[in-house]
Amino acid sequence: MPDLAFYDFTAETNEGGEISFAQYKGKVLLIVNTASKCGFTPQYDGLEALYKKYGPEGLVVGFPCDQFGHQEPGSDEEIEAFCRLNYGVTFPLMAKSDVNGENANIKWNFTKFLIDRKGRVVARFEPVVTPEQLESEIEALL
Repeated sequence: MPDLAFYDFTAETNEGGEISFAQYKGKVLLIVNTASKCGFTPQYDGLEALYKKYGPEGLVVGFPCDQFGHQEPGSDEEIEAFCRLNYGVTFPLMAKSDVNGENANIKWNFTKFLIDRKGRVVARFEPVVTPEQLESEIEALL
């Protein structure tokens, strides 16, 4: 069986629908696992700023996750309300999901993956790397 490409994947949205990543072909993406009760939660501001500055060609997609220190305990509806009300988040949020496991490469909330226009992961950033520090990397891909 051949390896799946990024565009072959789908995910559940926080509203219960399904999204195909094929719709993002040709775009630069920043995929981030997020949490509402984490020390890195204020990064939502920077992520939203990137989304507003570079969208629609440079998109941010958030994947809320409760696997790290139980820092995302709410429902999908509560997570969306928190993000929109407290940080003005308008970028797409997926349903709360598991992001780590036996073969995963995510160690904590707000790990970021930069994906180029061909669907390749070109960089992985630790949670301490702020969204503002990613601008030059994103601009290089745009």
